[in-house]
Amino acid sequence: MIVGIAVFIALFVIFIVIGFMSFRWRKGNLSDLSEWALVGRRLGPYLAWFLVGADLYTAYTFIAVPAGMFGSGALFFFAVPYVMATFAVAIVTMSSLWKKSREKNYVTAVDFVKDRFNSRTLAILIAVTGIVAELPYIALQIVGMRAVLVALFYSYADYNLLSEIALVVSFILLAAFTFWSGLRGATLTAIMKDFIILSSVIVIIIYVPLHYGGFANAFASMGHYSTISPVTHKAVPLSSAVYATLSPTLYSGYISLFILSALALYLYPHAVNGVLSAKDVKAVRYSSALLPIYGIGLGIIALFGILIYAVPAAMHMVAPSGNIAASTTDGALVVPALIVTTLPGWFAGYALLGIFIGGLVPAAIMAISQANLLTRNVIGEFRKLTPEQETRIAKWASVIFKFIALGFVFVVPATYAIQLQLLGGILIAQTLPPVFIGLFTKWLNKYGLILGWIAGIASGLFFVISANLKFGKLITSLMASPFGLLYVAMAALAINIAVAFLVTLVIRVIEKTTGKTLSA
Repeated sequence: MIVGIAVFIALFVIFIVIGFMSFRWRKGNLSDLSEWALVGRRLGPYLAWFLVGADLYTAYTFIAVPAGMFGSGALFFFAVPYVMATFAVAIVTMSSLWKKSREKNYVTAVDFVKDRFNSRTLAILIAVTGIVAELPYIALQIVGMRAVLVALFYSYADYNLLSEIALVVSFILLAAFTFWSGLRGATLTAIMKDFIILSSVIVIIIYVPLHYGGFANAFASMGHYSTISPVTHKAVPLSSAVYATLSPTLYSGYISLFILSALALYLYPHAVNGVLSAKDVKAVRYSSALLPIYGIGLGIIALFGILIYAVPAAMHMVAPSGNIAASTTDGALVVPALIVTTLPGWFAGYALLGIFIGGLVPAAIMAISQANLLTRNVIGEFRKLTPEQETRIAKWASVIFKFIALGFVFVVPATYAIQLQLLGGILIAQTLPPVFIGLFTKWLNKYGLILGWIAGIASGLFFVISANLKFGKLITSLMASPFGLLYVAMAALAINIAVAFLVTLVIRVIEKTTGKTLSA
């Protein structure tokens, strides 16, 4: 694997150089927040496509979706319809948000919320929700990146130490070029990242099935392993029929996972940040229309979780005991193990680098979007900042958020990190009423939205805790309901919207009866 490591390092150096030198591209005043964080809103449709695609097509996608398919089967295929549906959400909502943002110089969706509902309290609540929800999302990019490094250094006795050192060094370099170049660095490196990943996916999906007997052999090999039932959470023999077919008890869970995940994605600050960097509405619409191409890639990537069963050497790296669910951390090795055990060393280094920077690029964008929220919508609500102060604080905040997420990964086991990301989805979904509904109507009242947010967050946390009490640890985000198992985000959002509409209705009635305005 020495050749593979050499290729990995050489390409990584090129990646870092591009990141640092990109500040010269479309040169602007990087002391202005919209220039540093949004490239001055000058990205055309194809660059916007690459940038938003970098947000969505991440190391977590490349690692967690195949790992979920590998460990639990068809339930985790929800990621494919979710990605397809979320582009429809983008078409409906993002053009409108871009127009409003360009007109009034909004840098974040929270700028819009504050202006729309005239509420500093609501704006701060939504901003804090976005900041918190992003942290486990960044952390999961790091989980994927660490899995890549473990596979890269697997032949060395101290591979864990080497992986951790390489991870820390990489994040120091990422923080440096993000501080220096802002979103320009993320945009240009996203092009390199997407080219490497897409070419690697094409090679793997053709080469591995031809060389190892295809998917028929993969399904036939499953009987040698055991797994943990997602319903009973007990070890059961792995059957291709059970594995590939969704249990009726999980139908509602599958549907609610893909619907709420689709609604939530463009509520995340990093997705909004990518959209607001586009130069015009045409660029927003064209880039959104092109995004389903990534969905095709995701469908292929999910199949890697099945394909690995045809490769004994890769299975030995991931599940040497024969129990594929014995360690979630090992499950993260599915794709890296498939790469290093089936492909020539030089190409393995190339493909692993693609996944690795597939974590670094979105981590940079996510940290920038968190910094924007902290600066504009939290600190800026209590202190008047000059444009230079605003940008300087945002730059340092982006560095701090990256290393908070890095520390999160070293402290929290991967099992919890993955579930906490789903918890982040529950939290960010509670911002839907003021952001998405607020785009199309002013009828909702700020007090109703605040109380709805409180009800949604509180009920979501309550449902998650209740669903996990019998397990003693955070292992599921699905809850029992009269409709079967549901993703907690759906129930919490329903309560949120119901409270927001009910409180607004009551206030409207009082205002009409008394003639007094309560919501100014």
